[in-house]
Amino acid sequence: MINVERHCERSEAILRVYYKRLLCFLFVLISHISYLSSPLQAQKLKQLIADGDKAFANNDYFSAAIYYNQAINQDSSDMAIQYKYAEASRLNYDYDIADHWYSKVFKKDSQGKLYPECSFWLAMIKKNKGKYKDAKKMFDKYAKKNKKKKDSYYVKKAIQEVAACDYAQLLMAAPDKSISIIHLDSSVNSKVSEYAPIQVDSVLYFSSLRDKKDRDKKNNVSYNKIYTAKQDSLKWQKANELDSLFNRNGIHNANTAFNNDYTKVYITRCEQKDAALSFSCQIYTSDYKDGHWTPLQLLPEEINQKGANNTQPAIGFLGDQEVLFFASDRPGGEGQMDIWYSRINKDGTYGKAVNAGKKVNTIEDDITPFYCKPCQELFFSSTWHKGLGAFDIFKSEFKNNEFTEPKNLGSPINTSYNDIYFSINSKKTAAFLSSNRPGSYFEEKESCCNDIYTFKIPRIDEPPVKVDSTKIFVTQMKLLVPLTLYFHNDEPDKKTLATTTTKNYKKTYEDYSAMRDQYKKEYSKGAAGENIERAVSDIDNLFDDSVDAGMQDLEKFAQLLLKVLKDNEKVTITMKGFCSPLASTDYNVNLAKRRISSLRNYFMEYQNGVFVKYVNNPNEAEGSIKFLDEEIGELKARPNVSDDYYDTKNSVYSPAAALERKIQIIAISTFSEGSK
Repeated sequence: MINVERHCERSEAILRVYYKRLLCFLFVLISHISYLSSPLQAQKLKQLIADGDKAFANNDYFSAAIYYNQAINQDSSDMAIQYKYAEASRLNYDYDIADHWYSKVFKKDSQGKLYPECSFWLAMIKKNKGKYKDAKKMFDKYAKKNKKKKDSYYVKKAIQEVAACDYAQLLMAAPDKSISIIHLDSSVNSKVSEYAPIQVDSVLYFSSLRDKKDRDKKNNVSYNKIYTAKQDSLKWQKANELDSLFNRNGIHNANTAFNNDYTKVYITRCEQKDAALSFSCQIYTSDYKDGHWTPLQLLPEEINQKGANNTQPAIGFLGDQEVLFFASDRPGGEGQMDIWYSRINKDGTYGKAVNAGKKVNTIEDDITPFYCKPCQELFFSSTWHKGLGAFDIFKSEFKNNEFTEPKNLGSPINTSYNDIYFSINSKKTAAFLSSNRPGSYFEEKESCCNDIYTFKIPRIDEPPVKVDSTKIFVTQMKLLVPLTLYFHNDEPDKKTLATTTTKNYKKTYEDYSAMRDQYKKEYSKGAAGENIERAVSDIDNLFDDSVDAGMQDLEKFAQLLLKVLKDNEKVTITMKGFCSPLASTDYNVNLAKRRISSLRNYFMEYQNGVFVKYVNNPNEAEGSIKFLDEEIGELKARPNVSDDYYDTKNSVYSPAAALERKIQIIAISTFSEGSK
């Protein structure tokens, strides 16, 4: 009886599951047929895409993203919609959304046949999110794949960003711990953008979009106004809008700057051209006479060149000559927005605008100049010079009648977000900047809007802190660790139980790298159609991201090692070999030792033996190298790696198998920091 009851219960359960699945299938089928047969749904999708395209063309990326989001909710598999949504989200600073949809497109179109710039923008998003290693790999791969287009902006930018990602990792590894960044409270900052901070005595001048009464209805944005906030002890009083002399309704007013004795003020007035905050700007000035400011006057054509965007004024001194710095996209520059300056004559007239030069200006935007007279340094923000993210803040000294190579201000002043409008207060005790870094207030989405930040600075007349170059080089070496190197099957020296080799890792690598086409041929055997392309792409990724990247990192490591040894540093390098768990025999252990031996040979033969004198050097006054070998490690078993001698496709030529054939530099320690 019990068995019968259990049988009946089981039968009823099976029937319930069956009917449930049948109803689900019928519902999905009917819904799909209904959708396909509904011209209204198809028409609605087409209209959403058209509306999104129109908004995108008008640089209204916020609205475009909304339309594409609605379209993707109707058809999430359409790669064209995915890419449009990613593009709009990137330009709307929705990096997480952009990352998600770019990744979807890149996975489907890995060869870039339909969307060749997808991998470039995905790399840029990775960098803007602070994922520098991932970004570097993608930039490097893009540059190599498109090397024939060496004059292309994207290729030039990708090459620049490979170096920038390395530099960013160095900056993040060594932040200036003496700097404490303070986010100004809601007395100054709001849920919309605040920027262009300039503090004179206790008064902070800044610009903001917070006035909702005066709006640009066409572009659906409030007009920028200039505000002031007074600092009382350590607190800020609530900000107030300046009067109508400076803030004219129906136009954007921003970017306050003063001359050296605060008797002349400069501001910018702009007309907004589209919803993406693209402006047409001109610079105005006012004099302080008889206890009040005179009406604003438009500066002459030397500054406000017709047809150009002229903005962000700042007063500086090149030697004893007073000059007006500003940003402009006028012809004759290096790229988009450039830093320019005009000499201010004693009679108040302005000289012809001069470009700040190729060391400062680049093919991209270089903006928000500020000049520090006591230190003779120009501060500005740029998207091209090597930095942590989008806009970083840099400084350039004025020496021998020209500006020097810019220096990144580093972390925590700069972040992977936009960092702009650097300034130093009139008392030379604090600096200010504007940034959309995490922690900034926002209304609709994080990182949409800039807020004002401040930090204390050392006395400008104090001597600068000496830079420890050796420490920087050691930090760069540590960023390369663990440094992984790869080998072809049973290399070096096949079919031997020897634990050493005469082969140099560089030669082993070169032979391995030359086998790329053979790996493609062997790994794609038996595949057809898209599977062949996928197999070929997997092998390219193996060599680009692992085999070649490992050798490139080793070359950088050796260059840095030589620098620190010449500075009399004592370095310990720890290396580790690995063998497969599928056959952890003496043979495989000895093979791992031979691979370590080839790496030792690389160092001993580097630049005709330049390292030889440093190995176990007993002279305490000179640099030295000590090599340590860790016990051979056993790799974790991988289910997709074959140990079948005859299945060479999977046991030798598959990426999974190739990634097991490796050694690593796993640690580096120096005498100056103590053994670790």
